[in-house]
Amino acid sequence: MTRPRVLLADDHRIVAEGIRGLLEPEFEVIGIVENGLDLIESAGRLRPEVIVADISMPLLNGIEAVRQIRQVNNTIKVIFLTMHPDVAYAASAFEAGALGYVLKHSAPSELGTAIRSALKGEKFVTPMLTGAAAFVDSLTRGTSDRSGATAYLTRRQRQVMRLLAEGCSVKEIASLLAISSRTVEYHKYQMIKELGMKTVADLVRYAVKHGIVNE
Repeated sequence: MTRPRVLLADDHRIVAEGIRGLLEPEFEVIGIVENGLDLIESAGRLRPEVIVADISMPLLNGIEAVRQIRQVNNTIKVIFLTMHPDVAYAASAFEAGALGYVLKHSAPSELGTAIRSALKGEKFVTPMLTGAAAFVDSLTRGTSDRSGATAYLTRRQRQVMRLLAEGCSVKEIASLLAISSRTVEYHKYQMIKELGMKTVADLVRYAVKHGIVNE
């Protein structure tokens, strides 16, 4: 019987090799890559059935890499295997096209299940995720694309994002919200980190796409 073909992406080689050992012999691990750009290239060349990827990787984060991969081939099943227990990361992962979200410390008990679920077209979310029950409910109701990631931003983060999208400077936002410029920078950094982005321009595009500029 042919084993499902899996491509691993993790910038820690020891971790990736451990995952390989965990998955074989049920799955065929056809390659290991260590950054997002190599993930895009290898996905096109090796054509795996499943990608198991970390979110935080050099050159290009896993979420953006998967988003680009699925623009070319949306049949590839994607599981994110990460250290991030936050719903905002999970929401971004599913928005990019993932079918599974597993924390690294629960991989021995959950990763195989997540892959098997993905191959059947079913979603899997680790119960170890903060706010997992509410998030799974949002996925079930099909609301995660519009409200999944944004719903888990704080009210202040949404205000900062909206003002950034409207072209306000950090100093102007601080004045409008009666907070310090340092606090604005903190919220900006947290949103970029939590949503798997790289620049303020990414935040602006996100705000426009999700209607935050109209709030």
